[in-house]
Amino acid sequence: MKKTVIYSSLFAALFLAACQSNQTQNEEAPAPSSSQTSASESQSSSAQSASSSNDQSQNSSSTSATSSDIKVSAERAIQLFKEKYSDTAITSLELDSDWGSYYYKVEGVDNQNEYKAKIDANNEKMETEAPETLDQDEQNGQKKKEDGLDTDKLISIEEAGKIAVDKVGNGTATDWDLDKDLGTTYWEVKVKNGNQATKVKINSQSGEVLSTEQDD
Repeated sequence: MKKTVIYSSLFAALFLAACQSNQTQNEEAPAPSSSQTSASESQSSSAQSASSSNDQSQNSSSTSATSSDIKVSAERAIQLFKEKYSDTAITSLELDSDWGSYYYKVEGVDNQNEYKAKIDANNEKMETEAPETLDQDEQNGQKKKEDGLDTDKLISIEEAGKIAVDKVGNGTATDWDLDKDLGTTYWEVKVKNGNQATKVKINSQSGEVLSTEQDD
């Protein structure tokens, strides 16, 4: 009889210990959940930071010139034109995307004729037009002297675009024209910011901003 009581008491004690052990494990179980929540919050924060960084990068790139579409420099376009038409002076150079891609439109003269060419700004492919004979009062170097641009030591289109965008404050440089006024050769850069466009004239050698004008 005593053995039965002893066995019963021992069994009860083991049963009670097992219950307490299970209770302890149940009480400690929520701890991993808290750790998982912390890890999830950390991942969410990292994702937000990455998204913010990407947004800042996109905003920054929107203010720069579209140099990824322009692999041929203005200097190279002028060189190609003069290789085709020797002894010419450049009288006009434009860079725009009127045809869906960026092209240079270059004009130049020698002592007798005027020449025009279109050069792909991505691959240097050139298309030319038939030369036109200059008027008599433009021949013998007269038009070369009056309209010839100073193409030495030009600042690049990328630099001109950056100067123009910085002057406007925001936007994207989309068009470049090389021209001359009162003996000064300048870049005229069009900057688009939403529906607004601004033309910025920049000294083509020094980078000095000469004027700004709202484009209608």
